[in-house]
Amino acid sequence: MAETGSTNADLLAALAEGQRAMEGDWLLADRQVAGRGRQGRAWSDGAGNFMGSTVVSLGDGGPTAETLSFVAGLALYEAVLPFLPTPGTLTLKWPNDLLLEGAKLAGILLERSGETIVMGFGVNLAQAPELTDRPTIALSETGPAVPRDLFAERLAASLATELERWRSFGVELILRRWQAAAHPVGTPLTVSPPGEQEMRGYFAGLEPNGALRLRLADGTIRAIHAGDVMLIDGER
Repeated sequence: MAETGSTNADLLAALAEGQRAMEGDWLLADRQVAGRGRQGRAWSDGAGNFMGSTVVSLGDGGPTAETLSFVAGLALYEAVLPFLPTPGTLTLKWPNDLLLEGAKLAGILLERSGETIVMGFGVNLAQAPELTDRPTIALSETGPAVPRDLFAERLAASLATELERWRSFGVELILRRWQAAAHPVGTPLTVSPPGEQEMRGYFAGLEPNGALRLRLADGTIRAIHAGDVMLIDGER
């Protein structure tokens, strides 16, 4: 579609009205005028960027819905990687950000409706929005512009592959691969859990359920299940 408020909101509304959405189908927009990020933040669009959402069905006995955040992150990471001249500058950041050269390249928003998860992706292919609290970057700043529809095909294929791995092999493999693509253990972080003051510590890996392990100054480990994370040294 040419313009919408939010592709996530459109899919959630369709599900609420009883319409069926199938895995593998995507809703893309050339422009979003009410895009959302995590914790209700606005996410500004840009001409030529990727803005799209899809759905994932939760099956009985499968991995927990919360771990789909890591599936989505890996799918996005693998889709972007081939377009980079220096792949080592691309890293995942807990829970749902993709960084390029330390700046935010893309974000993911997961929302639930019954037994369906709506996954929304925003990727700065052509231009980066200005955010007040963190630096941003566009893929076009590192090489030739990537056509939106070509990227959409790569992301859809990558997500289908990662979902199959998630369902076939479980969460442990997904978390190991996610951590290998993320900032290394020992990276200094600031974390702001909801309703709490900011705390500083060091990345100590992931819990089996995907929670972030934060090693505090006294050596204790705090499991973080939600919150804003900033890299102290690695994020410009």
